[in-house]
Amino acid sequence: MKCPFCGHADTQVVDSRVNENGDTIRRRRRCPNCEKRFTTFETADIRLPQIVKNSGFREEFSEDKLREGFGRALHKRPVSTELVDEAIQRIRQKLLSLGEREIPSRQLGELVMQELKRLDKVAYIRFASVYKSFQDADDFRDVLKDLEKSPPPGVDDLFK
Repeated sequence: MKCPFCGHADTQVVDSRVNENGDTIRRRRRCPNCEKRFTTFETADIRLPQIVKNSGFREEFSEDKLREGFGRALHKRPVSTELVDEAIQRIRQKLLSLGEREIPSRQLGELVMQELKRLDKVAYIRFASVYKSFQDADDFRDVLKDLEKSPPPGVDDLFK
């Protein structure tokens, strides 16, 4: 790796450590030319699938947009940021496990609804009302009936 200080083309690795999760390697490097030290991080470069909108337009998966959607649905609801982060991580893992280069936005929306259903019923209804374009009170009743049928997630459900 090139030295960020003097531009020397070859640097030496002095120390390597794997992070707690095992998904990043931290390397301390030293430049033999200028003797300065610096740190690099090595991670796997994995691409999430592109999202195909209903219009056919394609866009890159955006964790920021996903977080914003969760934020709108969970506005003024008692759900911690940590739980939202875990939900987003589960969605990312599901997308990666699909192994697809593209997925329809509908599929991503369904994953978000599953996670909101676990986190907060009010947020789930908020999201569903926009996502499914509710037109009248009957649409809300249908979702409420669906919520009444499905029991709250158990411990086993949380690790699926």
